[in-house]
Amino acid sequence: MAKSETQKPKKTNGAAEMEPSANIPAMPLIINAQYVKDISFENPTPLQSLNVSEDHAPEIELNIDIQAQEVGEHAYEVTLHLTANAHQAKQRMFLAELQYAGVFTLASNLPQEAVHPILMIECPRLLFPYARNLISTLTREGGFPTLMLSPIDFLELYRNQYGSQENATLGS
Repeated sequence: MAKSETQKPKKTNGAAEMEPSANIPAMPLIINAQYVKDISFENPTPLQSLNVSEDHAPEIELNIDIQAQEVGEHAYEVTLHLTANAHQAKQRMFLAELQYAGVFTLASNLPQEAVHPILMIECPRLLFPYARNLISTLTREGGFPTLMLSPIDFLELYRNQYGSQENATLGS
């Protein structure tokens, strides 16, 4: 593995200067930007949704999709697609859809076999808290109780999606 040099402060004449330090590795992942690509909220029966009783909480189906595409040298756009579809007694209560994305730069010395797991596990893991907040705000402002999504295990999703050959690489 290649050593990388980083800077650490060195005091001289009361001013801090930077000196190289070989014991701190370079970050394998940098977040360049994150943003909403698309957001949508549908409330097809607003008058009926005002009568939602706590005894009959709606059933909420959550779908998650992750897409990654290269946008530059070692730079990738990763998009987290979240769809929350709420039904009560076969009647749609709401549909919340969000595409939340980030642009990530990966270290140039990263092994090629590590790129896909980082894009599909670590990048969505970093985007999820922001997407979760947007979904909760969207449902609350749509007139419903705040939808608080549980944390998602992106490693387990990756294992389920891509099978056992990657499990060995990921230390299972």
